[in-house]
Amino acid sequence: MQKQIRQFTQVKVSVDRTTASAFKATCVAANVSMASELSHFMINYSKGMITRKDALDFSTRRKRRAIVKRIISELEQLKDAEEDLIDNAPENLREAPVYTLTDHFISILDDAINLLQEMVP
Repeated sequence: MQKQIRQFTQVKVSVDRTTASAFKATCVAANVSMASELSHFMINYSKGMITRKDALDFSTRRKRRAIVKRIISELEQLKDAEEDLIDNAPENLREAPVYTLTDHFISILDDAINLLQEMVP
């Protein structure tokens, strides 16, 4: 009987503590393995499914304002997704720590959106 040998590649990912904590909290909230998520990311990256975005052009005031407007739009979409998460949560779980944290995150997003909107007419 032939013995099957598994090969593993170890990848060290260096990030700041805040990013690492946020990643861990997200994986715990979604009930998924951090190793599994990183593995899927590496597979997709190696297949070319995840690519770097082109560098942003900050050369003119108009282009910078357009970039800020795009950021505002993406933050609003993120805020809406988080609000949907809370709205669709079962009543008995709404006081759970992850939902309290999500509520705080929504508040921070709202503040950031308001500040950015003051930057662009």
